[in-house]
Amino acid sequence: MNRQLLASLIAIIVIAALPAMGGYPIFLMKVMCYALFACAFNLLLGYTGLLSFGHAAFVGLAGYMCGLALTTWAWPTVGGLVFGTACAALLGLIFGILSIRRSGIYFAMITLALAQMLFFYFLQAHFTGGEDGLQNIPRGSILGLDLSQDINLYYVVMVIFVLSYALIWRTVHSPFGQALKAIRENEPRMVSLGYDVNRFKLLAFVLSAALCGLAGATKSLVFVSATLSDATWQMSGTLILMVLIGGVGTLSGPVLGAIIYVALENKVGDWGRWLMHETGIQWFRVLGESVTIVIGLIFVICVLSFRRGIVGEWLHWRQAREARG
Repeated sequence: MNRQLLASLIAIIVIAALPAMGGYPIFLMKVMCYALFACAFNLLLGYTGLLSFGHAAFVGLAGYMCGLALTTWAWPTVGGLVFGTACAALLGLIFGILSIRRSGIYFAMITLALAQMLFFYFLQAHFTGGEDGLQNIPRGSILGLDLSQDINLYYVVMVIFVLSYALIWRTVHSPFGQALKAIRENEPRMVSLGYDVNRFKLLAFVLSAALCGLAGATKSLVFVSATLSDATWQMSGTLILMVLIGGVGTLSGPVLGAIIYVALENKVGDWGRWLMHETGIQWFRVLGESVTIVIGLIFVICVLSFRRGIVGEWLHWRQAREARG
């Protein structure tokens, strides 16, 4: 059996067994949602070479649209997820058409400006609930599974994540994905060979937006709410942070980056209390109130020590070792 396929099967089995091993379903679902955010963003940054500061708009829009469909229109759960994803894909098409002919810092700033415009619309729109957001979104059911039970929702989120990850893997290893890598490496040469590079980049942008939207819609089910925090520029920064820590242009790097980020965000306080108990140093008690500082320090250390990201550095070391011997 192919080694990569075997590793994937083992990973799926481990993910499926985590709740039985004592894992907290809500925490694990948050990790999977953020991992899907990061993988979708990495498809654009790592494989196409486009840095977007506006991907939070797709996460926020999908969450709001899914929540609106389920709470106001009483749609089935699958319908809400599909609707939220479709709205994010449509928004990605609009954003892409407006920004894709630019590159570098100009592309990043255009996407940031568009996302901020949408954020302020969400802030004032009636259907979003303003600063309070949409609350008490019904989870409903899928194929007879009552999603109000966390464990049932966990396995639905797991299926969504695994299928989305498989789609990204297939995209990266397809001729389309190879064309995206070539555009990233040498866009003028691809133009000279007759490729419509803007069309390729637009398709990658829309696909990335749709997958981010799917993650945002799923997250709204997990936390039964959709809030403004998902549409802020800080969320876009978080996506970049997770990808850079894990490794840009690697498939598993964003997943590792998401695990590290969510673990730090949720467990730093617990680790601080444990360190205070073990060492007697009272300063460790305030770690829970300094999550952003700790994450920032981790980011600086990773950038200085692992310029390719953690997974990127490991792959580079393995390739160098194989080349030597």
